[in-house]
Amino acid sequence: KVDYDVCSNYGNWLYSAGIGNDPRDNRKFNMIKQGLDYDGNGDYVRLWVPELQGIKGADIHTPWVLSSAALSQAGVTLGESYPRPVVTAPEWSRHIPQRPGGSPLPRGRRGPAQASAQHKDRGIDFYFSRKKDA
Repeated sequence: KVDYDVCSNYGNWLYSAGIGNDPRDNRKFNMIKQGLDYDGNGDYVRLWVPELQGIKGADIHTPWVLSSAALSQAGVTLGESYPRPVVTAPEWSRHIPQRPGGSPLPRGRRGPAQASAQHKDRGIDFYFSRKKDA
């Protein structure tokens, strides 16, 4: 069953596209944050994107940061069986664990408790903060 409410869906699509009504400056839709918040284990993505079925847990939201060994084990070849990202917004970086040198950490299976700990900046302060992402 697919949920459908004309006003909510059209409004949300406009908002996601960046043309909705929002009083906050420089508002952008963060796909990774939304995926981790509402599909922490990646079950919804796995249902609709069968090319990524072999990727475990929340890693499914950022397959391009996985090691080549992890991608190979999952049967994913970026640029062939699954496209490389067209855009990687700087705002996404706060939701991707980083190595000390600044590159993404290889990510293993993550359960809901770990996904929640990763989002300690979530909540009203996150949405209304004056701090801009780099």
